[in-house]
Amino acid sequence: MSELSIQNLSMRFDLPNGSSVQALKDVSLDLKSGELMSVLGPSGCGKTTLLNIVAGFLAPTEGRIVLNGHEVKGPAAERGMVFQQGALFEWMSVRDNVGFGPTMKGMARAEKRQVVDHLLDVTGLGAFKEKAVYELSGGMQQRVALARCLANDPDVILMDEPLGALDALTREKMQGLVLKLWKETGKTIILITHSVEEALLLGERLVVMAPRPGRVHREYRLPFADIGVDQDLREVKKLAEFGDRREEILSMIWDMEEEIMGRTEGAGA
Repeated sequence: MSELSIQNLSMRFDLPNGSSVQALKDVSLDLKSGELMSVLGPSGCGKTTLLNIVAGFLAPTEGRIVLNGHEVKGPAAERGMVFQQGALFEWMSVRDNVGFGPTMKGMARAEKRQVVDHLLDVTGLGAFKEKAVYELSGGMQQRVALARCLANDPDVILMDEPLGALDALTREKMQGLVLKLWKETGKTIILITHSVEEALLLGERLVVMAPRPGRVHREYRLPFADIGVDQDLREVKKLAEFGDRREEILSMIWDMEEEIMGRTEGAGA
């Protein structure tokens, strides 16, 4: 069971010219095991920086990440990452991509085959397991990336705009798959997105971040992810509460973007 604590996190990037950029300021969040949290905010608010710190790719200037009682000091198998582009081994088959992590762990061949075949089935890749990755569409490649992440059995799955490059129909199907896998696996998931609708659909918790320095501006507890597990996502979008929340958050983000543009124009004057 994974308990993830983000404690008073700040991140400053020092630039070669002697100036600095404060990307994050005093961000604190606690996630219980099995929670699905989406993170939304205007460009430059530090969403991806936050995710990279949780992944262990960056060390924060201040604060710390604690997972299962241990401070995060770098990348580890307990935290799996799904990128916007799948970062797959294109010369390998789908099966070999998904089985890469278990192979590196030294998992017995029979057990690995069982794990891989199960994940290929639940992600709809069973008929494509011997295909090379480069033969697949973008949506299918993201399914491979999800399956490969799950094959490592991480406590926490981190998703950085994993569906952003997909067409609308494929994206909707993948959103449904993410919800299905969340419920079936019980994994803790943090998902970064620029889409307000996607954040509402996929976040039982939704965090809106304020522009630089990035910080938590508003947090919501939402019913739509749970509803979407069993219902058509298009029907979920028709709910009055969904529409109200969408308009509220869109206005919030728009106001932030206007503030950023005002700063930019003022700096250029």
